[in-house]
Amino acid sequence: MLGRKLRMGTICSPIPSATKTSSSDVCNADWMASLPPHLHDVPLSNLAIPGSHDSFSYWVDEKSPVGPDQTPAIMRLARISLVKKLMKKWSVTQNLTFREQLDAGIRYFDLRVSSKPGDADQEIYFIHGLFGIKVWDGLMEIDSFLTQHPREIVFLDFNHFYAMDEAHHKHLVHRIQEAFGNKLCLACNVESLTLQILWEKRYQVLIFYHCPFYKQYPFLWPGKKIPAPWANTTSVRKLILFLETTLSERAPRGAFHVSQAILTPRAKTIARGLVGGLKNTLVHRNLPVILDWVKTKKPGTMGVNIITSDFVDLVDFATTVIELNDLLQEDRALAKC
Repeated sequence: MLGRKLRMGTICSPIPSATKTSSSDVCNADWMASLPPHLHDVPLSNLAIPGSHDSFSYWVDEKSPVGPDQTPAIMRLARISLVKKLMKKWSVTQNLTFREQLDAGIRYFDLRVSSKPGDADQEIYFIHGLFGIKVWDGLMEIDSFLTQHPREIVFLDFNHFYAMDEAHHKHLVHRIQEAFGNKLCLACNVESLTLQILWEKRYQVLIFYHCPFYKQYPFLWPGKKIPAPWANTTSVRKLILFLETTLSERAPRGAFHVSQAILTPRAKTIARGLVGGLKNTLVHRNLPVILDWVKTKKPGTMGVNIITSDFVDLVDFATTVIELNDLLQEDRALAKC
């Protein structure tokens, strides 16, 4: 076993914090670097990698305008201050900051971005119903972690763009270049990407860009290289059936694969649990069932690859996914018998 049990929600930053960490806490900040040598040459598409859904939504600004990802009806309702407070309860899908997620072992980030009405410059923000932090601030937080942990690799999946023209896209891509520089991995054959290869080239960041704009930059990977089928259900039974089906249909070569182990509220779900929010209405009671499903999985060519969840700190999500890689060790041991 990897033996890297994490007390979820703790911090393993090099900067001591009396309020968030103690000497007895262990974290997953260097789990990729700690994998056994025979996994260094396994394609990343065959490893089990924990990710987060709407990764940036640990904070949204209820004083900001409603995002362009919302319907005109919601925009009109949000003129009432109470509506934005309720929106926040359904927009927040994580408790941990980028740094805390990275320390916890999260390596895939689901990113949705937008320009903001009234901004004179080309600044881009994370968005989920309401605006979050500036993308630049998030990128710098991630880069700081990667500089301190040079053998860790992250997937940044820019999969939804709102209110962005060509100038906004150019601004965002230049920000990405400015933040990561030589850490950016050039788009290439998926099967050729192993930890060993990435370490040798000192690449740490894979950027997926679900927009034709990717064609203009060699370090932007097309979205088709990282499909993430979406169940769009409130039923945990239907979710698991969907995850099993889409996993069985996974392409054996040429792409990574994201299993979105998330439940999506419908309008009536929100109406019934208006004050409780996403976490209390859907996630708390269903996340243990989802985690039990994760424990039955195995990585590999047709196995799980990247698995995402809401509120990754509520259970030992990241550690559970990481430890699936132990099964690849078992295969190797059996082959020697």
